[in-house]
Amino acid sequence: MRTASRASIAAVVIGTLLAGAQLGAPGAVAADAGDFTVRPSVNQLYVLDATPGEQLELVGAEGAVIATGIVDTAGGLAWRELAAGSYAVRPAGSGAPLETVRVTDFADPAPAQSFYDAQSLADGFGYIATRDGTTLSANVSLPDGAGPFPTVVEYSGYDPSNPANTTMALLYNTLGYAYVGVNIRGTGCSGGSFSNFEPIQSLDGYDVIETVAAQSWAKFHQAGMVGISYPGISQLYVARTRPPHLSAISPLSVIDDTYRATLYPGGILNTGFAVPWATERATQAAPYGQAWARTRADGGDTVCAANQALRLQNPDPLQMIRDNPFYTAKVGDPLSPSLFAHDIDVPVFLAGAWQDEQTGGHFPALLDDLTSAPHVYASLTNGSHTESLSLGVFGRYADFLDLYVAHRVPGEAKRLVAPILAQSLTGVAGLSLPPQPDYSGLTYEQALQRFEADDPIQVLFEEGAAAGQPSGAPLPRFVRSFASWPIPSLRPTAWHLTDDGRLRRAPSDERPGPARERSYRADPSALPETTYSGSSSGIWAAHPDYDWRQIPAGTGLGWITAPLRTSIVPIGTGSVDLWVRTTALDTDLEVTLSEVRPNGTEVYVQSGWLRTSHRRLDAARSTAVSPVHTDLESDAAPLPASRYTKVRVELFPFAQAFRAGSRLRLTVDAPGGARPLWAFDTIAHGERVFVAADAVRRSRLVLAVVPGVRVPSSAPPCASLRSQPCRTYRG
Repeated sequence: MRTASRASIAAVVIGTLLAGAQLGAPGAVAADAGDFTVRPSVNQLYVLDATPGEQLELVGAEGAVIATGIVDTAGGLAWRELAAGSYAVRPAGSGAPLETVRVTDFADPAPAQSFYDAQSLADGFGYIATRDGTTLSANVSLPDGAGPFPTVVEYSGYDPSNPANTTMALLYNTLGYAYVGVNIRGTGCSGGSFSNFEPIQSLDGYDVIETVAAQSWAKFHQAGMVGISYPGISQLYVARTRPPHLSAISPLSVIDDTYRATLYPGGILNTGFAVPWATERATQAAPYGQAWARTRADGGDTVCAANQALRLQNPDPLQMIRDNPFYTAKVGDPLSPSLFAHDIDVPVFLAGAWQDEQTGGHFPALLDDLTSAPHVYASLTNGSHTESLSLGVFGRYADFLDLYVAHRVPGEAKRLVAPILAQSLTGVAGLSLPPQPDYSGLTYEQALQRFEADDPIQVLFEEGAAAGQPSGAPLPRFVRSFASWPIPSLRPTAWHLTDDGRLRRAPSDERPGPARERSYRADPSALPETTYSGSSSGIWAAHPDYDWRQIPAGTGLGWITAPLRTSIVPIGTGSVDLWVRTTALDTDLEVTLSEVRPNGTEVYVQSGWLRTSHRRLDAARSTAVSPVHTDLESDAAPLPASRYTKVRVELFPFAQAFRAGSRLRLTVDAPGGARPLWAFDTIAHGERVFVAADAVRRSRLVLAVVPGVRVPSSAPPCASLRSQPCRTYRG
């Protein structure tokens, strides 16, 4: 791998800046307002180099003052969410002459191809100019040998452009790809102001792809996108803009809906992961919030230093979270990839884990929304946040990149890369890829045909319990494939709750009566907030030190089936339909499904959450196994006093083989103590919650059972399954 010299880096920086200044899209030219500079953008407008503390006013095309603002201590000011049109900025009340600039719209045409062709990126650190003149820091890492090379881009607010962060560059270089890491605007050494997943980041991503694809070293003048978690999610936002030279995307460990899947699952704020993640993003997007940017600026990178100028204009994500406890289209829709996934028109490879301790595992809801993508492949497994890079997934992932980005017969470098990556993530050594498809002797067209002949949806079962492998190794015990998602053959199957703690297939024929009531005290302090208290990376190890405790007596309820006569395999979401009443006007529910085996061990499967005032369903989107709530403030309602009300709680997606002899167990309690990192800002405070289960108020568990799935006869050992804690069952 080559490293660019300081002189070549400087040349790239200067050349890029000149290209951005000369070739900005129409309307992106800054205006000199005397004591400050006005730079228009896409539905935004920035002021630079102004006098700190000065009040400025934004003037519209008709001469009316639209807004005012105070210049921050760095001399910056930003206005967001502006309609396209002409604007001017002047000192408040000055009546100064106006020099207008044009703010463009998200839907406006992209710059001409010449804008991208004129930018030159060399091996090493540099900058990419976007359509509004903002420069994004980028680090190019070319593999050994002569180009051009198949090329991939990682794009996020972490530090992909940090020259010292070589892990992902080395991984993809070893696979034969040129790798380009780019920081989202307002992070690292990139210019502009930062707000999580705001629309302009999508257009910046378009400009990044088109600029990278225009380089002489980019094979086919195309680029694919790679990344896990944040850079995985960012791929969805970029692909929706349809860059002409984007070849494919491979989003790993992502979300389908920020509000419902991660931030406010069931309407309850996730303070264990979502809030700290947002806080960390705000911290790292502050001026020099990433230490490597300070190092570069101190080392003479004046572009990096200048690009910190608008950081004090970053919106406060915590305030946004506090201001939006309910779903609103204005805030929530742009943060819901499911709503724009239909715009993505390139091949997609998606992978993730049901029990993902960070993003949560709700991502499969994306799959049937990708209606414009010519090919959609998914690998779904039990496990942690990094399971999408596990040995059971990596071979197929590498083949996808080879076929749809490199346009070549899949190679063998994956056999070297995958075990090293797996060991670095899980600590398990001595592993290798499982048997892979044999493409030897095939032409590219034949290899592509073979890959596309397999069912696109793969479900990896019992990850961590592969035969002949160390316990907890990131390999599945068995794999089953399906034509589409949701699984076409699934059958909603109900188990009815009884008033004596049983789950049974036949509904109760008991008439309601007060003596049959079961209740618990909603006490969130009865259990630790989470089931794991170590480092976040420690949760990826083979055997994390889980603290998954039984619900203390009186603080929750449980129901359990008789031993199953035949094996069943649910795949997908589930619904827990409960008739509840409480001594309070509102309460928070946590439901958990587990498997109790004949040997007396209990294995965690999945959970779901609901604030009962959020119980209103979106009738058009809800099914028997997937209750979808509106989460709108206008639909929120307290529970009727002294009267049972039906609520439906979604169990997040999962796939589990329940063998003959095992029992399904369902518990209900206050939120907390079910997930490794997720904790909740719950309103539960000791109120009594009653659950009815009789002939009139038929509470039930409904699962998406898929018939005909063959499973190994014996269950895997306790605690071998990744991200599925196991304990001794106590009824």
